[in-house]
Amino acid sequence: MRIIRFLLGDSVPALAAVPDDSRVYVLPQRDFLDLVREADQRGTTPLAVVQEAIAGSQPIPQRMEELPLLAPLEAPEVWACGVTYERSRDARNYEATGGKLGVTTFYDKVYEAERPEIFFKSTAARTVGPNRELYLRSDSNWQIPEPELGLVLASDGRILGYTVGNDMSCRDIEGENPLYLPQAKMWRGSCSIGPAIRLAETVEDPYAFQITCRISRNGTTVVEGTASTGQLKRRFDDLVAYLLRDNQIFDGTVLLTGTCIVPPDEFTLADGDRIEIEISGIGVLANPVKSQAVKSVTV
Repeated sequence: MRIIRFLLGDSVPALAAVPDDSRVYVLPQRDFLDLVREADQRGTTPLAVVQEAIAGSQPIPQRMEELPLLAPLEAPEVWACGVTYERSRDARNYEATGGKLGVTTFYDKVYEAERPEIFFKSTAARTVGPNRELYLRSDSNWQIPEPELGLVLASDGRILGYTVGNDMSCRDIEGENPLYLPQAKMWRGSCSIGPAIRLAETVEDPYAFQITCRISRNGTTVVEGTASTGQLKRRFDDLVAYLLRDNQIFDGTVLLTGTCIVPPDEFTLADGDRIEIEISGIGVLANPVKSQAVKSVTV
């Protein structure tokens, strides 16, 4: 069971359920967190509330892909994990060493350490949904998407569901100095989530998600890669536990769990590109890419 948000009628946000038959049923709840709170108050599960709501009701004529989709929730915060896959470690080493092979770096240490890398990625105001524009950072020449599985969390750390996330990244800025990580990761339009939330209770094995990333330019696919969450070195519960250590999170927080798909080293995103990230059982998160004007800075 998937949960989506879309614009209904006169641009009013609506919540809907999408069972495995892909039909769309409008729900009475205002947003995803209202659904979760109602389930908690009734001592049941979000799935049970949804099934009760759509029993005997009729789906709308449109399919999910035909709707003006919004981000499936307004996540108050988005956090992200780094170097959780071997491919990510190798890419970070390449950036940090200028392409030298066989050199041990702090990324190797993080990959093997008990403590994971977790960093703040985005806020609700900075995060966009499906088909909304992602922006290139104006002072970077080496930028890529990072396709990731996102965990939708309750404030107590419960995994409520799974979504698709795009953790845009500037490889040159992070490679120049790891202390530049916030600038390499956070700017206007550098994060997207969607198109849906897959309810956690409907996922038999979260380490069996298949992830595909496609980047097209002028209508032609220029980058395509696939991976599986089964390649993840860490466990989701461990990542959540470290996020919660001496830290307060809020209902609807999203934790991106790292990437295993990295475009070729010679590739960088360009104005007009289109990014599609597909995760099995969740859907396709598609976003166009745009450049932004350089603003002068007075020193």
